[in-house]
Amino acid sequence: MKNLNDSFLFDKNISSTTEMVEIIFKGFDEIPWSEFILNPRRLRGSDFLMRWSQGVWSEHRLIDAINSSNEFFTIPYGPSGTAPHESIKEFELYFERLDSAGLGNIKRPDLLVFPIKYKDYIKDEVKKIGGISELPFIKEEFLKSILNKAILGVECENSLWKAVKMPDFNCELKPQKRLLGKPGLKKNAVLPTVIIKEEDREPLAKWQSQNTIPIHIWHVFYDRAYGLSFNNAENLIIEGLISPTIQIFQAPGGATTKKIIYKFYYHYAYSLGLSVQEPKLISACIEDKNGHILPYVKFEGGSIKITEECLNILRDLTK
Repeated sequence: MKNLNDSFLFDKNISSTTEMVEIIFKGFDEIPWSEFILNPRRLRGSDFLMRWSQGVWSEHRLIDAINSSNEFFTIPYGPSGTAPHESIKEFELYFERLDSAGLGNIKRPDLLVFPIKYKDYIKDEVKKIGGISELPFIKEEFLKSILNKAILGVECENSLWKAVKMPDFNCELKPQKRLLGKPGLKKNAVLPTVIIKEEDREPLAKWQSQNTIPIHIWHVFYDRAYGLSFNNAENLIIEGLISPTIQIFQAPGGATTKKIIYKFYYHYAYSLGLSVQEPKLISACIEDKNGHILPYVKFEGGSIKITEECLNILRDLTK
């Protein structure tokens, strides 16, 4: 079995846990994936394309929401955020370029958030280096003019759920034996959570320390979004309030591995945003060079509004 740590950065970026992909596609005949050639590495199928589309959609919702606040604005910063989003082939080739440049082991937050007063300045600085897409290829020592103005780094996550309809939404935390009497929920509870991978903890902590910029995890659901500071998440782990969960991850090349993740109850997070317009799920497809069609479902439209609670947190960070 191939370890995901040894796979390409592209594969790591769109790897999915079994928990995150819970849609069954019906009505399609079996497709011989070995004959489906888009690029040097073959795509895994509809679940991957759905996941990729969902990630692009949720990140754009966050950018639009922050940039509509009239107090703050954000730019994509990490490799996933600056990658091409219109073409899955260009998306993969972009990550191949990162691999070739030896940047596969660098962990940067997906977004940077700034006070609105620096908007024109940041745009000019980004333009000098060749645009947003070039950010991951430039050493951070040459990006200080941008980083010095940021108040927050954001790591983006998303889930294919309507939060308010999840079975254990609104359940109160109660003493749990497995948590040595500390508050929590049953092990198999289904409710909104903010997720952090164990393998990301050390790299995120390192980036946060080196740049003296706090990192928050922003997790987007179909109908709302939650935020949690990285420092608060670490404290919850240390205090034994959140225990690790083992999940199976699968990369598009077929590699699987067991990894540790932490699922933080939304009770510990802050309300980041609420949906004011739901997205549409529309049909889409890609075609290989031989005319073979691969259908999938794509997210389109929708918007969220940043909550006053989140705005107050950003205001405090500005101070």
